Amino acid sequence: MSTILAIAPTASRASGWVRVRDYVELTKPRIAVLELVTVAVAAFVARWGAPDAYRLTAALVGTALVAAGASAWNQWIERRSDALMARTLNRPLPAGRLSTREVLWFGSLATIAGVAWLAATVNAVTAVLAAATWATYVCVYTPLKSRSIHNTAVGAVAGAMPILIGWTAVDGRLGLAAATLFLIVFLWQFPHFMAIAWMYRADYAQAGLRMLSAVDPSGRRVGLQAVLGALVLLPVSLLPAVLHVAGGGYFAAALMLGLGQLACAAWFARRLDERSARMLLRASLVYLPLVLLLLTLGPLVGSG
Repeated sequence: MSTILAIAPTASRASGWVRVRDYVELTKPRIAVLELVTVAVAAFVARWGAPDAYRLTAALVGTALVAAGASAWNQWIERRSDALMARTLNRPLPAGRLSTREVLWFGSLATIAGVAWLAATVNAVTAVLAAATWATYVCVYTPLKSRSIHNTAVGAVAGAMPILIGWTAVDGRLGLAAATLFLIVFLWQFPHFMAIAWMYRADYAQAGLRMLSAVDPSGRRVGLQAVLGALVLLPVSLLPAVLHVAGGGYFAAALMLGLGQLACAAWFARRLDERSARMLLRASLVYLPLVLLLLTLGPLVGSG
């Protein structure tokens, strides 16, 4: 009970770099960096090379602001459940280092500024997509975590939408290539999230969050989703080569990376222990950056 009371708007008045660090933590910087990378990759693929530097920079700044706002609102909504989980207990709100008012102001201003910036410097379509990403993450995914096991699928949609933001920032047309990139990031999240969900299943159960690992303690459905996600991702990840967005070198590398991730997912589904979950998590963290890097290089990879 005392832990929950610590989230009341009586935050300790830390100052200087401590408060700066707390505001940075509020933005979930590791997630934000991945989102910005996907925006940049989509922009490069859409242009088959380096896009206009000003437009790309403007898209990254706006996306960063909207992502920061979404993360702040997410932590405000989840402040009570965060206070019940060991891995989130020391976040700025549960720990009482920032007040609820501060977080709401920060989240709201960052979101409004980000959407307005995108509309003014990039285009209206990109701004609308950024706002839709915020709404999906904050208004649908976050509250759904305490209500339905399907929250992961909704979260995966929000996690893949930065692809569309980056694409429309430099090319207003959304076609099969953009949809393929979206699906790659969307499907990747299932083995990635299932590994995390299994590792922290006790925390999720204690906080009352309906993650699949908390609802199904046997882990069979968790393992199945990890394998199915990695399995469907494998052929989808090869489509950029088929669509001539990337070359033959990409096809070979993506095939090897996909088979490696699938093998880790299968091992996880069979073992369902801490070691196999961490192995799958590491494999997913290797897979996506390398695939995105290869996509950025585009048709130059293995061409000629």
